[in-house]
Amino acid sequence: MGNEPANPVINGRVAVVIDDLGNAMDGTEQMLQLPIKLTVAVMPFMQTTKADAEHAHKLGRDVIVHMPMEPNRGKAKWLGPGAITADMSDEEVRKRVEQAIDDVPYAIGMNNHMGSKVTVNERIMRVVLMVCRERGLFFLDSRTAYKSVIPKIGRQVGVPVIGNDVFLDDVYSAGHVAGQIRVLQKFLESHRDAVTIGHVGPPGKITSAVLLRSIPAMKRHTEFVRLSELLP
Repeated sequence: MGNEPANPVINGRVAVVIDDLGNAMDGTEQMLQLPIKLTVAVMPFMQTTKADAEHAHKLGRDVIVHMPMEPNRGKAKWLGPGAITADMSDEEVRKRVEQAIDDVPYAIGMNNHMGSKVTVNERIMRVVLMVCRERGLFFLDSRTAYKSVIPKIGRQVGVPVIGNDVFLDDVYSAGHVAGQIRVLQKFLESHRDAVTIGHVGPPGKITSAVLLRSIPAMKRHTEFVRLSELLP
């Protein structure tokens, strides 16, 4: 019987999204060189924002804006510059989203960095998604909040929304990342498409190394696609 799964899924498609580019983080080059289609989420207003977005685009990667949004818990410094917070007016939210899009070259979409406090706020997310619609961007709901309103508001304002299914590296160890890849493969047994998010930074080299090892086996039953290929 060998090591082949009993019921291999031939048609599963997975979009790998790598968050937190834009700040010269560990693992950036290793991620960009992975031998699969890839989507990178680049933080605006950082030291390597433009360089990372341009480099990723040149390599044929989808580029999206990694928009910092206030979480329920966490330190303000984790957000980075230009973040959206729950106390902002509609005008200030709009201005920050527009500036962020302008700051990330080649961006075709957006996802939330943190944001558990903001992605449940209908007023703010309506403004964010209206700007995305005006600029022709889709939105990836990173699903940091269980009660995210992003899918609902996206339908109301007419923005394509897609959701994250599996975080690869919420724990920074090779064993955890490998386990999450197994979770992803299990998910694909009952779903045609999946989105999975990893990160550069503290887990960057760990996650990229585990992905690199896992890709050959995954390619036997999984097609790696850019996020834009999974849009509804």
